Amino acid sequence: MALFYQPEIPAGVHYLDQEESRHCVKVLRHGTGDIIKILDGKGNIYKAQITTASPKECVFEIIDTTIQDKPPFHIHIAIAPTKNLDRMEWFIEKAVEIGIQEVSFMLCKNSERRILKTERLEKKAVSAMKQSQGSYMPLINELVSYPDFISKTREEQKYIAYVDFSNPAKLYQTASPEGTYCILIGPEGDFTKDELELAIQNGFSKVSLGNSRLRTETAGLAACHILNLINLQ
Repeated sequence: MALFYQPEIPAGVHYLDQEESRHCVKVLRHGTGDIIKILDGKGNIYKAQITTASPKECVFEIIDTTIQDKPPFHIHIAIAPTKNLDRMEWFIEKAVEIGIQEVSFMLCKNSERRILKTERLEKKAVSAMKQSQGSYMPLINELVSYPDFISKTREEQKYIAYVDFSNPAKLYQTASPEGTYCILIGPEGDFTKDELELAIQNGFSKVSLGNSRLRTETAGLAACHILNLINLQ
């Protein structure tokens, strides 16, 4: 059964937006009386019956609600967006499928992209959440400067992925399960020495993601996967 998304159900909104309504009625051919499943991105999965099958505003009534527990950990990837936005869309899509709770975008000294609109990324996240049968929509934060982000980070386990092959600390060996994590992923030109020092001064530990030199979006996905695997043990 296809999943639909309406984040405002807890506030009393019992209709799909125009894009979701069109997909439901025009593409999937659902009609009045049909049963559908809807996510609100907050852990609730609704069984609903369509009462008005309009492609502009598909109205429904809630029949049943189930709640999926939050995972006992919080993965926050802070990443410098790539010049090619498609690569960030790929990262968001795959990270949501694997499991991520928060994504932030940082403007670093070596960043190639200095302006970022998150609307397309949020749509990719919604699509990936539905595709992977997830029930929590990750928080996607706007682009901020690297120093501003560093100063406001509050996670318990904080790491900076830095290209330094003499660094013996591997993320999979360093992170412990059921924590709140923040890992910094730099631009293709990597973090500067000053940025690395600023992170360390603010409680971040330098870690390696492996023996290969990874592209920005690959590094972000690798970190997300490693932290999920740690929490499956």
